Amino acid sequence: MENDNRNTWNWGFTSGAENWNGRLAMIGFVAALTIELISGQGVLHFWGLI
Repeated sequence: MENDNRNTWNWGFTSGAENWNGRLAMIGFVAALTIELISGQGVLHFWGLI
């Protein structure tokens, strides 16, 4: 059987890691924007940190 490297996890700055980093950053930004639009407060105020 052939060695298939597509399913192995590589540590460091790989293109797959950078793709996931970008995707999660976009989700976080949209979530923060949604909280701000719905509540009328910033995220830190919404969570009671400020």
